[in-house]
Order: sequence, then structure tokens, then C-alpha cells
Amino acid sequence: VCTGTDYRIVSVVMLSRSLRRLGALRAPLQSIYAKPIPLAPVSRLVSHRLFSQSPTQLKEKATVVGKPVSMQDRVDEKRRLAFEAGGSKRVDQQHQKGKLTARERLELLLDEGSFREYDALVEHRCEHFGMEKQIIPGDGVITGYGTINGRTVFVYSQDFTVFGGSLSESHAKKICKVLDKAMMVGAPVIGLNDSGGARIQEGVDSLAGYAEIFQRNVMASGVIPQISLIMGPCAGGAVYSPAITDFIFMVKDTSYMFVTGPEVVKSVTHEEVTQEQLGGAKTHTSLSGVAHCAFENDIDALQKMREFFDYLPLSNTRDAPIRTSSDPADREIPSLDLLVPNDPNKPYDMHEVLSKIVDDGEFFEVQPNYAKNIMIGFARMGGRTVGIVANQPKELAGCLDIDASVKAARWVRFCDAFSIPLVTLVDVPGFLPGTAQEHNGIIRHGAKLLYAYAEATVPKIAVITRKAYGGAYDVMSSKHLRGDSNYSWPSGFDRIYTLHPLGETRHYPRPEKPAFLTEARSTRGPAQTSL
Repeated sequence: VCTGTDYRIVSVVMLSRSLRRLGALRAPLQSIYAKPIPLAPVSRLVSHRLFSQSPTQLKEKATVVGKPVSMQDRVDEKRRLAFEAGGSKRVDQQHQKGKLTARERLELLLDEGSFREYDALVEHRCEHFGMEKQIIPGDGVITGYGTINGRTVFVYSQDFTVFGGSLSESHAKKICKVLDKAMMVGAPVIGLNDSGGARIQEGVDSLAGYAEIFQRNVMASGVIPQISLIMGPCAGGAVYSPAITDFIFMVKDTSYMFVTGPEVVKSVTHEEVTQEQLGGAKTHTSLSGVAHCAFENDIDALQKMREFFDYLPLSNTRDAPIRTSSDPADREIPSLDLLVPNDPNKPYDMHEVLSKIVDDGEFFEVQPNYAKNIMIGFARMGGRTVGIVANQPKELAGCLDIDASVKAARWVRFCDAFSIPLVTLVDVPGFLPGTAQEHNGIIRHGAKLLYAYAEATVPKIAVITRKAYGGAYDVMSSKHLRGDSNYSWPSGFDRIYTLHPLGETRHYPRPEKPAFLTEARSTRGPAQTSL
């Protein structure tokens, strides 16, 4: 708090930029007021970068053609520098790689004119390794909020043209502010990641910034939808924030995710691997399961993101949006009678079944290239969002294995957290047998899907299209796990299936006389025969 002549002192101080020591201004100020001025400790609330210029530099920048520079002029100049990002040369390099800049991405993602930016002029506070001479307003990340199809969303977009998008203390604080605001308002967060990792010049301050972001990701989990769109490199500690979020989308050929890069891998394990092989979009969408979808380029990714966003509720206290559809719910589809073969060993494509029963045949599949033996994704029925889980007989005969169980379990829990009803299409011959599955923990991982369905409190509807054998019958949203409604496809009435005590699955024709059931029970015992 300043009184009297102290206001004039502060006005001179505020005109200077980032001096390492306030002592450099002591002599000029003493000459103005002709009396000693005590140097009190400077509060951290006043950035030390405000004192970085000498009195001569201050005087030169304070006037332009003999006229004083106004505060508005200085703010406008800072804003211009923020919009220039890393400069035209680096922007051109970004475009040559087939990538958009951070602001261009936000312009495509959000509704026109809806973006409101936070902290556009924030700068880093590091004065080591020459960083005090490299100051760019915004500090490599653009944060704020806007709308997608009229619905509020908070966003941050890392700018690779500014210090390689590396995360500093100030950079992290901007992201944390967006996450805090999103939780307070109750709106989703979309992060556009394009970063080289921690800013090593700031040491532990940068690592602390990551931890602050991780903490907020965890606090927001299940409260607001969190989506990460990887649009460039994402290495080291930077990968863990997307990993905690609900969905990870990547861009083919330009995005990478790995904890340690190819050079580190080579030096430690002597393996030679490219960035694409180690952590590219194909690797993470088909092998590791880290990412949920991969898109062709930045423009395609942002357009699909807008489409995906329309399925989501704003928070766990809000309903998903309802879209008016011209597709009547009671339409008849004769072709459905022919889609599911009577032969239990004959494969068919569950995509065809889904396209017939959801609104307008639209199904946004999530993780389509990972654990293909089970399908998950969003669709609409009667204009309302539903979560789909379906066995895929075309892949591994629709068996449940480790990857499929984990994939579906996480999906069921997301839908349950945000009050999205679940529709399960069941055609499962059981869990995939084999030593690899047993040794890698099929029991532990299979139980995750069972647990997810059992604890889900959203409406649960299951349709057995052809068969459900053994333990997999229980796991796939059976009525015994408190499913609300369980139906059978017409072809499901053609056979009665039993499970042999040694694990051999057998089926019997539908009996014409009840005596068959009596005979079956007498030969196998009541505990060994189940319908």
C-alpha cells in the first residue's frame, strides 16, 4: 500500500522491466527526491522482471518522438508479441510439418468469436541460463474458454513455436487455472498437447508444475469430461496428464507419446527404434491401447473432436444433449432377421447390427483398432446419448480376453460416472483360453469388467444376439448384475446351451417335450445342467 509521494516512486518502478536488483534504480530515484530511499524487500507479487532495464533504456522506451508511451500502448505491444508467438520463421516451420499453430487450432475447434483468453501476457520468471533475455508473452500456452456448438468448454493449447511448448512454472499455472475454472463452472476441458516436455532451465519448478496439473486431473476425474488431443510430441512427464484424462486422441505421423525417447532407449537397451514405432499414433491405438482414436491431420482431428463433444454431458450433474432426429424409434427393419446367423460358429459383423438399431446409423466408435473383439462407443437412441458395448464375432469369435476386458471396463465406468445409459449387445463364447492369458492375469483383468457392470447405477439394457457361455455370460451385463432389462434376439430362442462340468460347451436343440429336460437332469445332475 502506497501513500503520498510513494505513488510517484511506484510509477517509476512499474515503467521498468525485469532488473535483477532494485539497487540499480536507487541512484536515479535519489536524484529525483534528493533524499535517501530505503530499499525494502520486494514482494513476490511484483515480478522481478519489472526491474531488468537500466534508467537509460527506460528513458528511451518511455518516449516515442518526444511523446510518452501510454500504458495501453505497452499492453498492445505485449499483445502483439503474444500473437506472433515464436516468430514468423518458427510458424513457417510448424506449417511445413503439416501442423497448425496453437491459435489456428483453437479457431477451428471453437465456435467463431466465442474464445475468451486467460493470462495472455503472462511471462516466465526464470533468470538462469540466459532465459531472462528470452521472454515471450503467453509463455508457450494459450488458455481460456469458448463454446462448441453453443456449449461451454475450457481449453488450453500448447504452442510448440515458443520454447518448444516446454512447460515452465508459469505455463503450468495457466493450465491449472483452466482446470480449476472448469471444475468450478462444471464444463469439460480439452487440452491440445504439443510440447517437448519440462523446461529444464527451471529444474524442479517445472516438475512441480506437472504435479500440480496431475493433482487437478485426478480431482476432475468423474466430475467433468477431460479430453487430450495429442498434436505433436508429448514426452517424459508430459504423458501422464493425458493418461489420467478420459480420452486421448492423436494425429497420424505428427504426434508421439513416450516416457523415454528413441535415443534414451538406444543408449540403455541398445534397441534402435523410430519415434513412430516407439510412440506414434498407430502404436498407441492398436498395440498399447493408450490412445482412443487417430486422425489423418490437424483439421480432421479438430472436426472429429467437435462431433465427439456433442455426445458428452458438460459435467456429472448435467444430462447429455438431446438431438432431434427424423429417424423414428418404431421403424421396422426386416433385414435384422437375416443379420445374425443361426450357426453359432459362423461370424458376422456387429457393426451392421448397430447401424440398423441406432439413430441415423451413426456410431462413434472408440478404440476401433485395439482389442477388436469388443466394440465400444457412442450412439443415440431416441435422440439421447447411449454408451454401446458389443462383442464382435468377426474378431476372436467375440471372446473376452485381457485387453477387451480392460477396454470395456474403463468405458462402462466412464458412462456410469456421467449418467450415460448402457446398451450391451452380447454374443460371447467365453473367455479366451491359453497360458498367455492365464499368466498375464485374465482372472484379475476379467474381474474389472464384472466389477464395472455390477457397480454401474445407470440404466443397463442387454440384448443376447446369439449366445452367452459360461462366466462371460455373467460378466456381460447379465440380469444378475442388476441389469434393468435383458432381451434375446429372435434367433436366440433356437437353442439351449449348457456348460459341461469339465468346461466343454455343448448345445441341444430346443426340446419338443418337457421330458427332455427331465432326462438331461437325471443324466447330468441338477447342479451340472444350466439353461
